[in-house]
Amino acid sequence: MASLQESLNKFKQQQEKCQSTLTSVAAARAATSKASHSHKVVPVSTSSSSSRAPAAVKFSNDTERLQHINTIRKSPVGAQIKRVIDLLLETRQALTPEQINDNCYVDVNANKAVFDSLRNNHKVNYDGKRFSYKSKHDLKDKKQLLDLVRKFPEGIAIVDLKDAYPSVMDDLQALKSSGQIWLLSNLDSQEDIAYPNDPKVPLIKVDDDLKLLFRGIELPRDMVDIEKDLQKNGMKPATNTARRKAMAQMHGINHSKPKPKKKREISKRTKLTNAHLPELFQNLNVPDT
Repeated sequence: MASLQESLNKFKQQQEKCQSTLTSVAAARAATSKASHSHKVVPVSTSSSSSRAPAAVKFSNDTERLQHINTIRKSPVGAQIKRVIDLLLETRQALTPEQINDNCYVDVNANKAVFDSLRNNHKVNYDGKRFSYKSKHDLKDKKQLLDLVRKFPEGIAIVDLKDAYPSVMDDLQALKSSGQIWLLSNLDSQEDIAYPNDPKVPLIKVDDDLKLLFRGIELPRDMVDIEKDLQKNGMKPATNTARRKAMAQMHGINHSKPKPKKKREISKRTKLTNAHLPELFQNLNVPDT
């Protein structure tokens, strides 16, 4: 009985010891947690902290646009130059490299080859800060256009005028309608030429007999023969039929006339579907068999 009581007492002491150990462990954890919260670093306020913090940089999620920009900047120099020149021609404004980059995504400052090529291009004017489009003839309006055409009595190509200013083609048609210029096509190069119609030049009256003599001259049927006759008389033909025919043969184009189909002759063996109308066949020559 005494031994049993002793065992119980030992068990109670072990339980009390374990309980005290658990209590001390819990107290130590609580103290550690409290210390960590009490020692949290607090930023010291300075005079600069009173100013507003810069806004966070937000990166664009427009992947397709970014890929497009990357493709442009990795394209050949010539392709980038064309984009810039097209932009300058369309806007007709002097643009900085930054404005060019914003409008057509060509980074002129970051690409030395593009910058040098653009600066030395005959279609571009560079004043040290801005790029602008430079046409062959510096024209502003219809009056200046007419004055320029009158300086070229032998004619001036439309291709050299069409980029002078935005409405130049409309002004050319207006000058043609008013009879101040002529617009003729060069049959050899297929280019339009503007000729001045000088009102100071008097109209030349041609005698009727001379007109009849001119119209009575029989010309060769083949244009090649006409061109040869012109060259024999020291004149340069406006066309080059021989070269045009050679180019057509190189590209497999056949200008020869198709052979006419042979008409079928009617014989006694021909089946006539309109036999009930004999008057239709009264004048037909049917060969004898």
